[in-house]
Amino acid sequence: MNEMNRDSTEAHTEARSGNGSDAKTDQPVLLCEHLVKTYSQGPQSVEVLRDVNLAVMPGEQVAIVGSSGSGKTTLLNLLGGLDLPTQGRVLVAGRDLAAVSEKERGMLRNRYLGFVYQFHHLLAEFTALENVCMPLLIGGMRGAEASERASAILDRVGLRERVEHKPAELSGGERQRVAIARALVTEPRCVLLDEPTGNLDRATGLGIKELMRELNDSLGISFVVVTHDEQLANSMSRKLLLSDGELLEKTQQTVSQGSK
Repeated sequence: MNEMNRDSTEAHTEARSGNGSDAKTDQPVLLCEHLVKTYSQGPQSVEVLRDVNLAVMPGEQVAIVGSSGSGKTTLLNLLGGLDLPTQGRVLVAGRDLAAVSEKERGMLRNRYLGFVYQFHHLLAEFTALENVCMPLLIGGMRGAEASERASAILDRVGLRERVEHKPAELSGGERQRVAIARALVTEPRCVLLDEPTGNLDRATGLGIKELMRELNDSLGISFVVVTHDEQLANSMSRKLLLSDGELLEKTQQTVSQGSK
C-alpha cells in the first residue's frame, strides 16, 4: 500500500502499533527531495539551503559536517518536521511532513523520529525516569507501561542506578545519556542528533560515541548527526558536507577540511 495515500486514521493506527517492523527495509526511513529553505531579512531573502537531497536507509549512520552558520541545524529541523521547507519535501514513513496537519506531523515525529540536542533539554523538576517517560505518555501509553519501558532503556544506556535522580544530580555525560534514552524509548526508525558531544569532555564524548555505535548495532536504528566532532563524523557510515547551501558526499579528508 502506498503510505502517502493512507488516511489519518490508518496512519494513527500504524503509529500506535508495534515498532514499525513491517516497513520495507529497502525503503528510506527518512527522505528529503530538492529541499530549499529561504529566510527573509527585510527586503532581502537569504537562501540557507538549496536543492538538498538525502535518503537515510534503515540502520544507516549519517554525519553532516560544515562550518558554523552553514545551515546544519536548519537542515536537521527540517528533517525532523520542526520547521517546514520553502520548497521541496521531507518524507517520514512515506508521508510528506508539509502535507499533513500539525497534529499528524507531531504524531509522525513522536512515532518515527527521536531527537538529541547539544543541550539535553531535560525537564529539571522531573527525574531521569520521568523525563524518558514523556514521549510515551504524550503518545498515549499508560503510566505503568511507559515507566517499565523507560526503565528498560535507561538500563540499556547504563543508568540503572540513576533513574530516580533529577538532572541537577547527574553529570553532563549522564544527562546526555538520559536524552539519548528519551530519544530511543519510542523505538523510532531514525534519531536526529545536533552536536551530541559538543558540551562534553573528551572521555565522556567517547563514551557517547561508543553508546551510539552499540545501539545502532543492537537496535538497527538509523542516526543522522550534525557535528563539528571529526572523530564522531569519521566513525559514521556516511559523511556529508553542507557547504554553500548544498549537501555533498565527501571523502574523509575533504570532510575533515570542510568542518574546521
